[in-house]
Amino acid sequence: MAPSVKYILAGQLRRDFALIPNGKALIDILGGNVIYAAAGFGVWEPASLAGVVARVGEDFPSEWLEDIRKRGFDTRGIHVLPEAIDLRSFYVYGIGYTRLNEDPAAHFTRLQQPFPKALLNYSRPGTSYDSRTRLMQTSLRQSDIPPDFLDATAAHLCPIDFLTHMLLPAVLRQNGFTTVTLDPSAGTMSPTFWDDVPALVTGLTAFLPNEDEMRKLFHGRSTDLWQMMEAIAGYGCEIVVVKRGESGQYLYDRATNARWEVPAYPARVTDPTGAGDAYCGGFLAGYRQTYEPLQAALYGNISASLTVEGSGAFYALDALPGLAHGRLEALKAGIRKV
Repeated sequence: MAPSVKYILAGQLRRDFALIPNGKALIDILGGNVIYAAAGFGVWEPASLAGVVARVGEDFPSEWLEDIRKRGFDTRGIHVLPEAIDLRSFYVYGIGYTRLNEDPAAHFTRLQQPFPKALLNYSRPGTSYDSRTRLMQTSLRQSDIPPDFLDATAAHLCPIDFLTHMLLPAVLRQNGFTTVTLDPSAGTMSPTFWDDVPALVTGLTAFLPNEDEMRKLFHGRSTDLWQMMEAIAGYGCEIVVVKRGESGQYLYDRATNARWEVPAYPARVTDPTGAGDAYCGGFLAGYRQTYEPLQAALYGNISASLTVEGSGAFYALDALPGLAHGRLEALKAGIRKV
């Protein structure tokens, strides 16, 4: 009998091709937001408590799915479709760890790296808005969630797409989930979706965008992040966290009207890939352990700090025992109430 899943982590899996800040090339490795969120969660809780939900094509490396299983995560929610899906993802980091995903050939040439054949015919994913009416191959449906996963009571939804984010939280709440956190997709965070935001965030435990996304959504309406966060919370979301990269996070707790500024743990950055997703996984674990928003923010912060110090989705899971808790105590000194 499969172990009981207490948490669901839903999102996307990818085949990553990356040029990281030290100039090293990472070619066709396991990536995707949900696996980094799972690792961030696994820093604080046994992996066996988490069920991963995602869609991949029949051409996705089966050994990678086995690697996820070997780490302890329940992979029965990874739906392998009977068709090929192009899940390649290329990115390179510019100044200030800005992530760029255009023209891979030019970047490989600039860094004097051989261009990988597996990236031939790669085209950058469109920056168009999410669809309000059309599901994508990787959009998640209720049928993708194994029935016994619905016995869990906490979930995090990584960036997927607008329709998934509109449909799944309601399904989870109807099945007794009491904690649902969501990191919005970039294709939703634009003024085009302004009128949809109340329905998207109502009932969420926590909404966890990054600063750039938040500013794009509020373009022409506000330039004050705290005002934006209070506005989102006013639509029925308990906690709003804005992830600000190396600047840490802003946290707003609607119940107490408290504003907190949390600095990023001063990690030695090797590869910033997945930091925001690892943060969300750690946040979910921390919230369910303590039910304190500020503590949850600290857990997420430390998960992110461990993730960026190396490459690969599972890097944070191999941290020395006790390191996460030690960093947690050190980080508390830098918290500031605004």
